[in-house]
Amino acid sequence: MVLGELVVYCLFNFRWVFVVLFLLPLTIMYDIITSVQRLLGSFSTKEKSESHFEKAKFVQDQVKQWKKSGQKMPMCTGRPGWKAMTLREPQYKKTMYNIHIDMDEIIEINIDKMVVKVEPLVTMGQLTSKLKPLNLTLPLVVELDDLTVGGLIMGTGIESSSHAVGLFQHNCISYELVLADGSLVTCSKKEDPDLFYSIPWSYGTLGFLTAVELKIVPAKRYVELTYEPFYSLEEGVQLFEAHSKDTVNNQFVEGIMFSQTEGVIMTGKMVDTTTCYVNVISRWYKSWFYEHVRSFVGKGKTTEAIPLRDYYHRHTKSLFWELKDIVPFGNNLLFRWLFGWSMPPKISFLKKTQTKAIKELYDKHHVVQDLIVPIKFMKEAILFFEKEINVYPVWLCPALLPSEPGLVHSFSDKSELYIDIGLYGTPNTTKYDSVITTKKVEHYTIQCKGYQMMYAGTYLSESEFQEMFDHSLYNRVRDRLQCQNAFPNVYGKVNRKVRD
Repeated sequence: MVLGELVVYCLFNFRWVFVVLFLLPLTIMYDIITSVQRLLGSFSTKEKSESHFEKAKFVQDQVKQWKKSGQKMPMCTGRPGWKAMTLREPQYKKTMYNIHIDMDEIIEINIDKMVVKVEPLVTMGQLTSKLKPLNLTLPLVVELDDLTVGGLIMGTGIESSSHAVGLFQHNCISYELVLADGSLVTCSKKEDPDLFYSIPWSYGTLGFLTAVELKIVPAKRYVELTYEPFYSLEEGVQLFEAHSKDTVNNQFVEGIMFSQTEGVIMTGKMVDTTTCYVNVISRWYKSWFYEHVRSFVGKGKTTEAIPLRDYYHRHTKSLFWELKDIVPFGNNLLFRWLFGWSMPPKISFLKKTQTKAIKELYDKHHVVQDLIVPIKFMKEAILFFEKEINVYPVWLCPALLPSEPGLVHSFSDKSELYIDIGLYGTPNTTKYDSVITTKKVEHYTIQCKGYQMMYAGTYLSESEFQEMFDHSLYNRVRDRLQCQNAFPNVYGKVNRKVRD
């Protein structure tokens, strides 16, 4: 028993040995291979639209084959669960009919219409790399390079521009899907709006996403970012709310709390020229961004310029602050100079190589949750989460939720400002219990008329889940499209019983 506990302790606390010696080289090789494949694909003589049509038809053919097979089990995508950016690996794929979707190309950039059409597995890193030379960008670029467009729609995406432009879904123009009957359809606000509004947060339970049209906007060279420290919760709440409501002067708003009485609010705007110090934070030897932000605590209000793409992916190098628990010395100056260029290891590889013992330890002693509540509950929610979990740093991100149909919307007849409170790390309280505490947090979020991001799964009952998320339109669309035998409902894909 003692030997077993010692092994588990070593696996958990010295995981960095495996990560540094094995996963980082594997990540480098994977990135090189992927880059070469995309480069070779760019020389293909086949039109992207033609190639896309063939791939969509392949998805249709698989769905039609499922129908011929007797429809004995519901369908889901065949993408391995460890490749997804969800926290836990879905177990339901083992008992469902897998549809393979290999669609990761940017189909078209239409500058006249200011629209980019992409396949669902296109990543944020791909998009920003492709759009940057054209001086274009998305209204909302979600942090972390490997997040996919499909995941940000079927799940959700939020960023520091969300106070002005809403969630990722609110910047989508149309969706192309293969439905349960094998047909290929397109929906938008004008064309089948019921289906269009039901897709976000639906986790692939209405059809298989094959293409998305996204808004694009002009980009500028830098983000002038102002760091404004605060020294009490009341001051932080007041500053954050005021800046979040000022969409004229602030294109970006974000906060990091390092304790209940210390934090920094960041506001930014895109500029082509600047007189500020230019901080190229993507350079391999640079400090992890959240530690750079911490350095402004104790200083006055400070502004610097950051290259636009560097700003978009500012938390990627350290996976916010999650990497400090895996590679504790990762922000050490010597390590950054020698190995910073190789960071971070791919999240999918971290998931794939987790042992059962590590998974159980993370479940018991680690929290990763994003809770979206009306901004009027900001102070109350932070105090509640501190009491129940007490984990710092805490990420703060504002988001405008429109009064639109669908699973997630404001609970009034007008758009309302919400805040995403991101809790990532090891709870600093002896009373933390992963199941009991998470249930308390989920029920509190319902009381606030807020939402829990589903990447971590949920302990809510199905009736409680339907209280949190508005299923009225979603259920009608599922009935109309005859999804009952074809796909599980959302709860059937996100509750903890079907997540590893």
